[in-house]
Formats: sequence, C-alpha cells, structure tokens
Amino acid sequence: MKLLVLDSSGLVASVALIEDDQLIAEYTTGNKLTHSQTLLPMLDEVIKRTSFEIEDIDAVAVAKGPGSFTGLRIGAATAKGLGLALDKPIIPVPTVDGLAYQLFGTSMIICPMMDARRKQVYTGFYRFEGSEMKVLKEQCAQSVEDTLTQLREYNEPVIFLGDGVPVYKEEILEKMGDLAIFAPAHANRQRAAAVGTLAQVYFAQGIYESADEFVPEYLRKSQAEREREERLHGQK
Repeated sequence: MKLLVLDSSGLVASVALIEDDQLIAEYTTGNKLTHSQTLLPMLDEVIKRTSFEIEDIDAVAVAKGPGSFTGLRIGAATAKGLGLALDKPIIPVPTVDGLAYQLFGTSMIICPMMDARRKQVYTGFYRFEGSEMKVLKEQCAQSVEDTLTQLREYNEPVIFLGDGVPVYKEEILEKMGDLAIFAPAHANRQRAAAVGTLAQVYFAQGIYESADEFVPEYLRKSQAEREREERLHGQK
C-alpha cells in the first residue's frame, strides 16, 4: 500500500511517503514560515527526490485535527485537492492519536498535549498493549488542570509530548512530580510518519472516506467565533 501523508495541525509541518512497512521519505519542519508557504513545496520536494509517482498512491492520509485552525484548513484543503484530483480516498487520523503513536511500544501511559490557549490543551490518554494502542481517553479539549488531575488518579508514570508541554511544563511537574516523563526531541512533535503508520491500521479496518466527505475536526470553536459570540451576547 502506498500512502501520501500530511500533517499541518500544529507548529510543525510534516509530509511523508510510506509504502507497506517502509518509510520512503519524510520532510518535517518547525520553522517560522506558515504552512501555506511550506506544505506544497515540501510535498513537491519529497516527490521529486523519490521514485514515487503520485498517481500510484492508494490513499491520502491526513491529521484531521484538533489543532491550529489555519493549519488544519491548509492540510484539509491539500488532502481534499489531491484526493479529488487523483480519485483516491482520504484516511483521516485524529491528531492526538497520531502524536501518541510516535511512542509505539512504551509501557507508560502516553499523554500528548497540544496548546489550545486559555490554559486549555488538546489531549488524550493512551497505552500500548503489545502492538495495539489502546485509547484510555479520547482526544478532547480541556483545561490543563483537569488533564493533570485525571492523570494523577492513575498513580503511575506518564510520558508527555506535544507543543503544549513546554508551555505547561511547570504545572506538569508540580502536579505529577517524579511520575512525569518527557519525550525526547525526535519524538515530541507531530510527524507524518506516525500519522501514516496509524493510517494503515485504520485503512485495514475500513476507516476511510471520500475526498468529498472529509472535513477537519476542530473540537471547539475558533477564537474569532468565540469573540464574536461574546460580543453578540454582550449586546443583548
């Protein structure tokens, strides 16, 4: 199976090509450029430097959210455009699940944290049982305080990763103490390779959809939408 994989859900932009159990190429960058400036050039570069023919892919896998609203829209538009042009299905992968899958095989509870601002994070709890990733808590948007309180109840080591970790590291250490473990640099941000590998599992289970059907999963309203509602509420 040949997969083209995109993840522009967070601060990092990542593109990968996967064939069966082999990562053919991956391009990941965390520079200050916007994903609208980077994603298509990255995709073009990956294609040019491999023997892949884009027409030969079987599906497009994409991190479906949550995450940056702008980043998700860019990733979704790119994935939908490719899916429609090539007549290929989309395999939507929950962003937080994809983050957790980077720590394949760990015995610890995994807690990805993406900064959602206003003291909230996009998060979920996971554990591997053999080669299968079990979802202990499905991805959601909630406060950092609630997240750490729920994790403390497990009373066992938790490995944290994601762009929310440096933002809330002090709170994590205060609440979790020695039970908090932090993923190293090569595994603490989004990677298309992890999204694509998990997408293969989903595809085998029949979890995919047409490019027409695919929409990103935001989990909550954008800041602009919230502020507009607050203004309207204040005018009543």
